[in-house]
Amino acid sequence: MTLPSTQPPASAAAQGAPADRFWTSSDGLKLHFRDYPGRTDRPPVICLPGLTRNGRDFAHVAERLSGEWRVLCPDLRGRGDSAYAKDSATYNPVQYVEDLGQLLAQEGIERFVAIGTSLGGLMTMIVAMTGAERLAGVLLNDVGPEIAPEGLERIRGYVGQGRSFPTWMHAARALQEGQGDVFPDYQVADWLAMAKRCMVVGGNGRIVFDYDMKIAEPFSQPGGEAGVDLWPAFAALDGRPVTLLRGELSDILSPETLAKMAGMLSDCEAVTVPRVGHAPMLDEPAAVAAIDRLLARVK
Repeated sequence: MTLPSTQPPASAAAQGAPADRFWTSSDGLKLHFRDYPGRTDRPPVICLPGLTRNGRDFAHVAERLSGEWRVLCPDLRGRGDSAYAKDSATYNPVQYVEDLGQLLAQEGIERFVAIGTSLGGLMTMIVAMTGAERLAGVLLNDVGPEIAPEGLERIRGYVGQGRSFPTWMHAARALQEGQGDVFPDYQVADWLAMAKRCMVVGGNGRIVFDYDMKIAEPFSQPGGEAGVDLWPAFAALDGRPVTLLRGELSDILSPETLAKMAGMLSDCEAVTVPRVGHAPMLDEPAAVAAIDRLLARVK
C-alpha cells in the first residue's frame, strides 16, 4: 500500500479540541474516528478497539496523551458512529486493516504507534505482516498470535445476542453479571461508565449494544477470530518497540504464550496487569506506566 506524504511541517504544533471526523472505505462506507490533536513532529498514536467495542474505550488514553501526541480513535465498520456493512462477510480483520489503510492514506500517515486491544491487536499484527515499517511502536493489549480456546468460546457465547435494557443501571448490572470475574474490583460507577462506552440509547428508547449484531456471523466460523496464522506476523514486529500487556485473569492470552512472544522480539517489554481479565482498560496504573514507557522508546 503506497501512502501519500502529506504530513504537516514538524514545527506546526497542533492545537485545539478533539474532533469527530470521517473517512470512506473502499466499498463506500462512511467510517468515524475521533481525532485528538498533538505534536506533528511525532508519529500519531492510533487506538484500535476490540471486537464489540469502539473508539470510546480509548477516550481516557487519548485525553491524557493529547497535546504531546496526536491520537486517533477509529470506530471499526459496524461499530459506534461508523456505518454498518451490507455484507456481513466484510466483518473480518483483513477488511478492517484495509479500512485502516484508507484512513492512513486520507490523513497522510506513513508511520504510527498502534495500541491494539484484542481484535485491534490482531489488526496490528496483520499490518506488520504487510508492512512493518509503518509501525513506529506497538502495544498489544491482551492478545497474541495464539488465542486460548476457552476465551474464544466465551466470546462466541455473547457476541451478537442483541440484548436491550430499560435503564443505564440495568445495563450496568448486566455487564457486572457477565463480566464480574473479569473486573473483580469494579464498583457500580465503573460498570456504568463501561455501559456508556459500549452501549447507546436505541430508537425505541432502550439501551442497546453499539454494534451491528451481524459482526457475530463471520466470527462464529472456525478461524473467524483472525483467519490467518499470525505467528509470522507477530515475528515481523521485531526491530521496533513493542509492549505486551496481559490481564492477570485473562482467558485469551495465556502466560505461556506471553512468554513465548516476549522471547521472540529484540525490543519488547511484557507487563501483566493485576486483578483484571480480558482485556485491561488501559487506565490501570500498570497499563498507564507501560504506555508511557513505550512512547519514550518511540523514535
